[in-house]
Amino acid sequence: MNTKEFLSELCNSHSVSGHESGIVELIESAFSKYADKISVDKLGNVIILKKGKNNFSNSKIMIAAHMDEIGLIVKSIEENGFIKFSNIGGVDPRTILSQEVTVHGNKDLFGVIVSKPPHLQEESENEKAIMMDELYIDLGYDNNEVNSYVNVGDVITINREIKELKGDRLAGKSLDDKAGIASMYECIKELSKIEHELDIYFVCTVQEEVGLRGAITSTYNINPDFGVAIDVGFGSTPELPKRDTIDMGMGPAITIGGYIHPKLREKIVEIAKEYNIPFQYEVAPGSIGTDANAIQITREGIPTLNLSIPLRYMHTSVEVVDMKDIRNTAKLLAFFIASITNDDLEGLLCY
Repeated sequence: MNTKEFLSELCNSHSVSGHESGIVELIESAFSKYADKISVDKLGNVIILKKGKNNFSNSKIMIAAHMDEIGLIVKSIEENGFIKFSNIGGVDPRTILSQEVTVHGNKDLFGVIVSKPPHLQEESENEKAIMMDELYIDLGYDNNEVNSYVNVGDVITINREIKELKGDRLAGKSLDDKAGIASMYECIKELSKIEHELDIYFVCTVQEEVGLRGAITSTYNINPDFGVAIDVGFGSTPELPKRDTIDMGMGPAITIGGYIHPKLREKIVEIAKEYNIPFQYEVAPGSIGTDANAIQITREGIPTLNLSIPLRYMHTSVEVVDMKDIRNTAKLLAFFIASITNDDLEGLLCY
């Protein structure tokens, strides 16, 4: 399976935070050809081990990308059969009005997100943003039928299949952060062609969107010598300031900031330049908001890097990525991993 096909399958599947099990088999099937061992821990993280050659000191690197996506959850069923719902993760109500959805009840049910028609709104309402409490899901059923299929707490996902745009770009839901998983998949394929000394743990983490929970527990369990988080960053669009964005098609952004280990950052920049792999910088003076935050402060502290894949329209159902950025992220990681030996690891991790 090529990486674009794998990414499309991931995005067309559903893995709302806390309910990621639906894509575990897909991930296991894709990675199994290149992995020495695949396991799923108690929280649901998928841990993929690729052993290094002559790794006598059992040194290990953790590469993490989260496999959960934002979504919705049934809050109540009204007497008229309409569903009230809330968000799981950072859902902007402006982006979901009039969207088609699937309510994952006793069976999957098609519905639409609706609100009061603009014709019937008061003048004061026209000037206000719609809140989530003002939205409903209409399944077309009456109250009895809805209650026979739907329960409070059932998960709801936006109906959106991945689509190809021009220039090797894809648009769809949950590219945050299934683009990161696709990059890990491309990386493990690259590493199957070159030698590396250190053991690599590729981790598809759960519940990142609701508190970095999978990264916390998996990092504690693996206890790597250092970790790399792969997530998405704000791809440039005309209305956004240049300083707050990274450019599409120009390679991954290497994060600079307090969470980032300086020597590891210098090393990965050196590798990018040596192999002419395009990259850019992303400045994070405070919290990064990715799995890197959790990795860095696990146990007595883990030296950490963060790579951001440019992505437009984050946390909508039409997120956009460029496959070139995914491939270059993978290539940079693979050559970076291959460049590190047991002999130079201690010096590399010192300040």
